[in-house]
Order: sequence, then C-alpha cells, then structure tokens
Amino acid sequence: MASVVEYKGLKDGYHCGYCDSEEGKVSCGMWAHSLTVQDYQDLIDRGWRRSGKYVYKPVMNQTCCPQYTIRCLSLQFQPSKSHKKVLKKMSKFLAKGEISKGNCDDEPMEPTMEDAVAGDVALINKLDIQCDLKTLKESLEGEEKKKGKSSKKAESNEVIQSQDTEEKLGPGEPSHSIEVHTVPKPGKGADLSKPPCRKAKEIRKERKRLKLMQQNPAGEFEGFQAQREPLSLFPPKAKSNQPKSLEDLLFESLPENAPHKLEVRLVPVSFEDPEFKSSFSQSFSLYVKYQTAIHRDPPDECGKTEFTRFLCSSPLEAEHPPNAPDCGYGSFHQQYWLDGKIIAVGVIDILPHCVSSVYLYYDPDYSFLSLGVYSALREIAFTRQLHEKTPELSYYYMGFYIHSCPKMKYKGHYRPSDLLCPETYVWVPIEQCLPSLENSKYCRFNQDPDAVDEGRSKEPDRLQVFHKRAVMPYGVYRRQRKAPAEEAAVLQYAGLVGQACSERMLLFRS
Repeated sequence: MASVVEYKGLKDGYHCGYCDSEEGKVSCGMWAHSLTVQDYQDLIDRGWRRSGKYVYKPVMNQTCCPQYTIRCLSLQFQPSKSHKKVLKKMSKFLAKGEISKGNCDDEPMEPTMEDAVAGDVALINKLDIQCDLKTLKESLEGEEKKKGKSSKKAESNEVIQSQDTEEKLGPGEPSHSIEVHTVPKPGKGADLSKPPCRKAKEIRKERKRLKLMQQNPAGEFEGFQAQREPLSLFPPKAKSNQPKSLEDLLFESLPENAPHKLEVRLVPVSFEDPEFKSSFSQSFSLYVKYQTAIHRDPPDECGKTEFTRFLCSSPLEAEHPPNAPDCGYGSFHQQYWLDGKIIAVGVIDILPHCVSSVYLYYDPDYSFLSLGVYSALREIAFTRQLHEKTPELSYYYMGFYIHSCPKMKYKGHYRPSDLLCPETYVWVPIEQCLPSLENSKYCRFNQDPDAVDEGRSKEPDRLQVFHKRAVMPYGVYRRQRKAPAEEAAVLQYAGLVGQACSERMLLFRS
C-alpha cells in the first residue's frame, strides 16, 4: 500500500519543552495514515520525525530551539571511557550482583514524551479521531483494483550519501599529540617525566631477554629471533591488549551461577503479534511508572490511550523484502527482560538505511544501571548486526541534536556522528558543525555557498493527490478544484517532503 498523509500545515507560537518558552516553538506537521519504510527513510533524511502517527518538521530558522537530525556511523563507532564504565557496571551487576555507587544520571534518547509535540497533544487526539484509515484503505484499494496492473509501481530513489570512512581531526586539533611533562606535587598523581611503573613479571622477562642476547651474540636462540634493531625498553603489546570492541564489552561471558540474567527481545509493534500482546500490560505499567517518576507526569495523562497512541501506534507498514533483515522493516519494541520482568523498552524503527531510536522508558528502580546509555549502545550493536545481512543498513539515528539545550547535547558523544544540514540536506561531521553552533543556534552546515537542495520539489504538478477515492496528479486536481486558496499549503508540503516523496506519497484532500 502507498503512503497516505494529511498535511496539517504550520503551527507556531506553542510551548517548547526544551527551553520552556511558552510560545517559541514552530513546526510543520502531517498526519500519516500509513507510510512505507522507504518514504519515512527519505523523510527523516529531510529533517522529519514521527511521534506516533504524527510526523513533524521543525521550522529551523524560526523555532526557539533548532533541532538537527543526528546519526551515528555505527560501523566506525568506538565506545568512550564513560560508555565503557556503563557496560562494566552492567556486567558486574549481572555477574556478581554488585550495585555501583555514585552518579546514576541517565541519558534517555528523548527527555519527555516528545517535547517537540508536547504542546500539540490536543491536536493529535483530534486528528486520531477524525482520520479514519479504514475508509481511506477501502477507497484506495477500490482505486487500485480499478486501475489494475496498469498502475506503475514507484521505485524507491535510494540516495546513499557518500561518507568519508577515514577519521577526521576536529577543528584546531593538532596532527600529532603533544605531551607536556610536569612533575606533580606529592599525592597528585604519577610523575610523567619518569618511565611508567612496570610489573615485576615484565621486568624479569626483560632481564631474561637481555641475558639470552648476551649469551647468543648472533642473536639466535630457542624461541627467539633477534631483529637487529635497537632493543625496546618495553615489551611489545600482546594482541589481548588491543581495545575491546563494543560487542566484546556487551556480551562478556557470565559465570554459570550469575545472580542475574538479562535478555533483550525484539517484538514487532502489532496487536496481532502474540508476544507483543502478552507483554502489553507489563510494558504499559512500566511506562506509567517511568513517566510519573522521571518526568512527573500526572497519572491521568499516562493512560492506555496515550501510551498506545504515542508508542504502540505507528504509520509504518511492516515489510519483508528479500534483502531485508530477518526481522523485516517496521516499528519494534526492544524489551529488556531482567530475571523474568521487563525493566526497559526501547521503541525503534528499522528502516532501509538505519535503526531510528524513537523513545525509551525504563524502571526507575534500576536507574543505577544507566539504562539510557546502555540501551543506546545495545541499539548501535544491533544496527551493526543488521548490517551483516543488509549492507545498506549501517546508521543509527538518535533523533534530534539540540545544541542550545544542555540536556540534549549528550547525543554528540556517540562518535563518529553527522548532523543534517537544514538547507541542503547533506550530512556533515559533527566536529565541523560545533564551532558554528557555538556562535549561532541556527546554522547552515554545508560550506558550499552554491550548493542547493538536490531533492527539492521541481515539478509540483506531479505530486500525487488522493481525492474522492481517486488518485491523480496535482496538476489535474488543481484544474478540477480551482481552489487557489489551498495551493500555498500544497506547495509548502511539496517543498518540505521533496520531489521523490511527493510523487510516491498520496496527499489526502477532503
């Protein structure tokens, strides 16, 4: 089935959950009755994002807190020190039951129930009642049957952004590290001017090697071949000293008598799926506990209706083409089961080129495990796993990066990562974007002044319209309706979704 959307236009002057401005947020939105995964992939590559079935795009040069789409290059990702601490903390808890003391601050992928539409709940509730997908489906199916096999199937224009796989230095970063040796005060750490301390075992090995070389001037003896090079003061590093990969850290083997067991289950978001249906009640209870404890939401705003609408209702149609991952494409809940109960749920979309993080909710009793960070690392590893079957799928989308909002800047710590240029829709390494963002909230990241949006709407008359149970090009619809008043809204929609999506998606007009 084709994507069917209903454009709702521009909404400005409403509350921003990031800076708490009462009327600073500006965005455009549409209600998605249904979306193919390729259409949604192309939409998020143009700065769109979904909350339930409501798909919105911030007006970047007008909104109070510009929201830049951010993606992590999962194949090149290396966990940082803080990431490794979180993974070790989880490993110790599972293996020994140890609960780490200290800072338990977490980093959820989104701070609230999508602050971007937090002030728009009433509109979304209204849209959910007004927009009857069943009627649209029946009308569309009737139209498709009438056309029969003569109707053309639009092929997806998969634009794979070229990327530089080499590591790039950030602005002002020296090409060679410079070490400044200073003698610290007593009790203030190691003296970097002196050789680092070595284990007695290493010293004994070094002495043995020197002794053997003295006994064998030719440099040859059992088990050793001298290389006739200056003797190193430090023995060569063993392969075991190489940094562990993300997978090594995540999936360390546990003892048989480990006190805890963690299992991650991928469940399709569908009430027709038996596993999703059987775990719904427990998942919903966890959501209520999280929203009331972490975000201080009133219990009456955390009902099953709200939960279902925002986190269980998705416009994405499940797809299982031959080249797709075994789980297929669509919307999923990644459930974290600890000792037989759900302690966290990551809501994700699996698309042709990426895994897109939608939301995370978890049990506040387990905040000491930093489940926001841990789940993000699991999702990056999951993206890499899917890439093995589907090579085109290699990115991890983290939603929006908001440089002006301190609580959202942590997303930039998952490196390497790119930000989406809000004018030309090309990806730019975050290191190149940060200096500009320090000077201005809104920035065009593409440094080529002549570059334009290559996917922009060039032929609006080719845009597809769904009107009175018939599908037609906008040019035909415009001549039939002769309603100049709505032309501005249609052209605005075409400009925001781009030419490719405007020709594939059906714009519903009543």
